[in-house]
Amino acid sequence: MPSQDRPAHPHPKLHGRKKGHRLRKQRQELLDTLLPRIVFPQTTSPIHNPQDLFHRRYDALWLEVGFGDGGHLAWQAKNNPDIGFIGCEPYEPGVAGLLSLIAADNIENVVVHPDDARQVFSRLPEGCVSRVFILFPDPWPKKKHNKRRFISPENIDALARLMHRGAELRFASDIDDYILWTLAIFRDRKDFIWTAESPRDWQYRPDDWPATKYERKANAAGRTGKFLRFQRV
Repeated sequence: MPSQDRPAHPHPKLHGRKKGHRLRKQRQELLDTLLPRIVFPQTTSPIHNPQDLFHRRYDALWLEVGFGDGGHLAWQAKNNPDIGFIGCEPYEPGVAGLLSLIAADNIENVVVHPDDARQVFSRLPEGCVSRVFILFPDPWPKKKHNKRRFISPENIDALARLMHRGAELRFASDIDDYILWTLAIFRDRKDFIWTAESPRDWQYRPDDWPATKYERKANAAGRTGKFLRFQRV
């Protein structure tokens, strides 16, 4: 790939390592064979029509930022076959995990960007996304690392451009400080509203929001997730 066509890497870096332990043979084969067929185009060219990313037309486009092991994204894609999905995740074992779920269930409505989600934001057209998931992102708990948290005014600006009026952003974390951080950022915005009407709305997930692997780990460690939903206005 010519150097000028490689996606730019925004700064600061918001994710941890990209490589893990050596993958099992089957998962490595999925990275070598399945991923190239469903990968988000690895250039800097704008995507004028997101429908061109898929093999058929879908009713809406949903985006997951940092899909972890892929369990939530695969569940959403399987249970919403008329929706097209873009999943972004820089951690290679996580990408391989999603690919194994896609292969097992013959899921056809997912495109994968195996890198920083911000590389996708600038290439998609305005108002094309109906739902965004940011579930249990790295909290970067040390104060000096807070600037590496994904939720920031700059990233929410970018998502606001992509999301049409009425679109929903779902955020979850088991770190109370990150929940308060997120609420503070959205509180000052005029283009999103927090839709909670009672404590139950942020204490419990709705039925169409399955638990992630990280949420289960947090629960096992005695930490409780909080679930925020914001509507683009």
